[in-house]
Amino acid sequence: MKDRKPSLIGGAAFGHIQVERAIAEVRSGRPVLVTAPQGAMIAASFEALDDALVAELALLAQGRARLVLAAPRLRRLGIERQAAGFIALPTIELARVSALSVELEGRIDAPVACLTPADEAALELARLALVLPAVVTVPIDAEAPQVAGLVRVSSAAIVQYRAEEQHELKLISRAPVPLEGATDSEFVIFRGGEGLRDQVAVIVGKPDFSGPVTVRLHSACLTGDLFGSLKCDCGDQLRHTAKFMAENGGGVLLYLDQEGRGNGISNKIRAYRLQAQGFDTYDADEVLGFDHDQRGFAFAGLMLKQLGVTTVRVMTNNPVKIAALEDAGLIVAEDQRIVGRLTDQNVRYLASKRDRAGHFIDMFETAPPAHGGAKD
Repeated sequence: MKDRKPSLIGGAAFGHIQVERAIAEVRSGRPVLVTAPQGAMIAASFEALDDALVAELALLAQGRARLVLAAPRLRRLGIERQAAGFIALPTIELARVSALSVELEGRIDAPVACLTPADEAALELARLALVLPAVVTVPIDAEAPQVAGLVRVSSAAIVQYRAEEQHELKLISRAPVPLEGATDSEFVIFRGGEGLRDQVAVIVGKPDFSGPVTVRLHSACLTGDLFGSLKCDCGDQLRHTAKFMAENGGGVLLYLDQEGRGNGISNKIRAYRLQAQGFDTYDADEVLGFDHDQRGFAFAGLMLKQLGVTTVRVMTNNPVKIAALEDAGLIVAEDQRIVGRLTDQNVRYLASKRDRAGHFIDMFETAPPAHGGAKD
């Protein structure tokens, strides 16, 4: 028997690589081919559509195109539905697709059908790519010459990708990084979680890993953490946490690349525009087709375990984070609240998190209001 030649892709599963290539294509505004046992689909995200691409898709569709929408968007269009679905597009009209996908005045104008596995996978691919969850799909023969140049990805690989990637964390680098108020700090960089994004564990001080370790799971917030946005309490929480840990025996601050509750910065800013028009934070996300929270925290538990943490004292207002750490096999010895300033601009946001997502927020425990603008 001849020796097998070494693989150029190492031990990585081919399906995993397919998905990562497809994510890159979707983010670049190009359609991909999603294959499934029931048949193949060309999938083009709503954000990729222009007159030229619509004309090409219409030529291939021959009246069989469909618009795949997430359940929250369908509810906003006026149909009470808990599962995603598709609307037939006998002709692909960009104005109609836009109205159904994102516009406030959009209303359902045709029956909604259940998704095929390929449709479902195409919608998940849009979520993974951090684009709007609205996709035009066109059934097609996978061997048709017109699709020869498209990146191909199987529906099964897309469905499995998120769960697999959560367990593919690798420690990449680490170094001391003195912080204001926490000069004895070390940054430890992991790669993985969901996609090949970098996740940061900041070890503040010298925590005793043999006992309960003070921990915070902090999702990245560019607007609040870096620019000091008054619309949220994220920046306050980040800085207060590091200072508290430095003054109270140390701890581990996980800085997770999950901007906009997992929707990405572009969709977060889209939601901010809707909030400026009167929607609260969760309704704004639903208008765009997102559930209340797209984040997962299983990989955060894996990060802590790789650092040697087994028991935590978690600083959070979010019960989902507490449950996620417990589900990951960590012992939650204690949970404590973390508060920020109450501003004219974030009071409605904080109330929404308390009333609609069950966050442990006492509005009277926050610092006094910092005035500076109209309430959203």
